[in-house]
Amino acid sequence: MTQQTDSPQYRIERDSMGDRQIPDHAYYGIQTLRAIENFPISGIKPLSTYIDAGILIKKATAIVNGELDCIPPEVSQAIVQAADEVLQGNFREQFVVDVYQAGAGTSHHMNMNEVLANRALEILGDEKGNYKHVNPNDHVNYGQSTNDVIPSAIRIGGLLALSHTLHPALEQAIEVLEAKATEFQNIVKSGRTHLQDAVPVRLGENFRAWAQILKEHHNRIYTASGDLMVLGLGGSAAGTGLNTHPQYRARVVEILSELMNLPLQPALHPMASMQSMAPFVNVSGALRNLAQDLVKISHDLRLMDSGPKTGLKEIQLPPVQPGSSIMPGKYNPVMAEMTSMVCFQVMGYDNVIALAAQAGQLELNVMMPLIAYNLIHSIEILGNTISVLTERCIQGIIANQERCLAYAEGSLALVTALNTHIGYLNAAAVAKESLETGKSLRQIVLEKGLMSDAELAQVLNLEQMSQILPLLGGEQE
Repeated sequence: MTQQTDSPQYRIERDSMGDRQIPDHAYYGIQTLRAIENFPISGIKPLSTYIDAGILIKKATAIVNGELDCIPPEVSQAIVQAADEVLQGNFREQFVVDVYQAGAGTSHHMNMNEVLANRALEILGDEKGNYKHVNPNDHVNYGQSTNDVIPSAIRIGGLLALSHTLHPALEQAIEVLEAKATEFQNIVKSGRTHLQDAVPVRLGENFRAWAQILKEHHNRIYTASGDLMVLGLGGSAAGTGLNTHPQYRARVVEILSELMNLPLQPALHPMASMQSMAPFVNVSGALRNLAQDLVKISHDLRLMDSGPKTGLKEIQLPPVQPGSSIMPGKYNPVMAEMTSMVCFQVMGYDNVIALAAQAGQLELNVMMPLIAYNLIHSIEILGNTISVLTERCIQGIIANQERCLAYAEGSLALVTALNTHIGYLNAAAVAKESLETGKSLRQIVLEKGLMSDAELAQVLNLEQMSQILPLLGGEQE
């Protein structure tokens, strides 16, 4: 919707530090321009979800301030329309402040205020920069402060990212893993502990275990995200509610709840909500916890697919691209490799969030822009990663049933099933002799007369050994 011009046209804007020329096509204003000049750090601009979160707040505040006659009704309506246009995807190029910026997020906050003010001016038939009619501070930001808007935007951004990316991705992954568990349930393979042979297990149960792990992480993240539902809007600069209408604090959260269809609540103590970053640390910790198990699962997939001739090759991951610039016909487990890389990044972000969360002083934490980017980005890259891992890897896995069975039948760990029949020391001696001589466990036990052939057939039944015993005396999900 923005119009560009090749001619160097400018408007003059003024702030408390003086006058500056602003490109006439720009919807941002003088404070954003100063931030562009001050922070040429990374080139990383605000995440789209974070923009949405802040603009939702601005829409809700404009509605409430209009209802309460704090700003003129036509100004309220114009700001709401401008906010809706941004939420529909317009003017995104106007949000330009680097992630690494002024403490607390003042620069990004003013970027939002200026874009909405200038678009509202156009809607009202006025010129950009004529802030007498619609002012970024006096109208768009009425009753607000960076100090209550930004922590609220992080909360809302986190909730949006979870609902749009991570929760759906986890639900899909769990469904696909459970389907694979059913498909592979009758395939017996060797278990492995310490990367050494262990008792036989079902390949299907490997996948069912992964599904259960993700279910539990899904629940943990849901629980942690409950903290994000509590908003400190209305606290204003230091949590006292200075310059806000008495009804504003409750009403703005009520409007946001309607806009987002979520049971948001006003903070019991607005000062606490802007000082403590604990909700973000809690959610980030749950993300880190998930990332750590995702690394384990991705490594398991790589090991089980290793080969094709010199590795385990119990499963075949779907080949999605050539694996080597020099070795023809090579395919690598690239989706699993990518998953680990993303998870390591999320773990790093969690460490940064923890450091930033403890770096507040007195009435404010000034590290919030860093927390905002790291938290929302973590959620989104984890969600995107799980989605593509599910669709381009897990969904297409094929089992090598013969290879799995051969490993299970050849494992010395089968001797474990003999413990309760011939004793641990006898079983250990049988295993040692089998390894040294190459004789089968069955042959040695029979030669020593430790058990009969019929007893051995029953005890060394792989299908029976690899079944998970039912939970008795309680409910099983």
